[in-house]
Amino acid sequence: MTRKRNLVRAGTTVDQMVRAISDRIVTGIIRPGEKLDELALANRFNVSRTPVREALGQLAAMGLVDRRPNRGAIVAVVTPNHLASMFEAMAELEFICAKFSAERMTVGERRALEIEHKAAAQLVKARADEDYELFNSDFHTRLYRGAHSAHIYELTTLTRSRLAPFRRAQFRLPGRLEMSWQEHDVIVSAILRGDANAAGLAAKTHVSLVSEASAVFTSDGISYLPMCTD
Repeated sequence: MTRKRNLVRAGTTVDQMVRAISDRIVTGIIRPGEKLDELALANRFNVSRTPVREALGQLAAMGLVDRRPNRGAIVAVVTPNHLASMFEAMAELEFICAKFSAERMTVGERRALEIEHKAAAQLVKARADEDYELFNSDFHTRLYRGAHSAHIYELTTLTRSRLAPFRRAQFRLPGRLEMSWQEHDVIVSAILRGDANAAGLAAKTHVSLVSEASAVFTSDGISYLPMCTD
């Protein structure tokens, strides 16, 4: 059966609002140029306008919203070039994180990474998209922490936060769940055997493939939601 998936999640925290609104923007439910009315959003999430303004500020930092004097907030145009440039930076940062993880992870960290990665195979088998998405975020965080560099961790998590809506949206594409796990498997195998260069290259390739998958959500700067077949 072919259908659109509803990505909207109700919630009252700023993070939940950012997630819900960004998912709607990336998947084309809210279109570029559309105004985001603070009062309407406050009513929708049953909150005051203060957390709404904070959420819109975070969305602006991601490049998904433009905030202009006397015009309020409108959905930004996300061009393919801009998205590609962010993923390019992300790929280089993840190369460093995976490389350092292969060199610096403790025995306990490697074991935890391996156990979690193997468990995720069951999520893929069950086609548990949302659960796998949470695992995916944890998996990459383990790589960032495994690098044992506070500054690199800060840079990487900041860049990742700006790409988060697109990295989530990739899992709506047919077959992407399975490919993601397989790409992780190459990274994990390299880290477990201590091959720093192979780990870094595998992580960079993985992010490059995520970039290619995410590019489907922009077409001349216009986001859209592809139809998925279950």
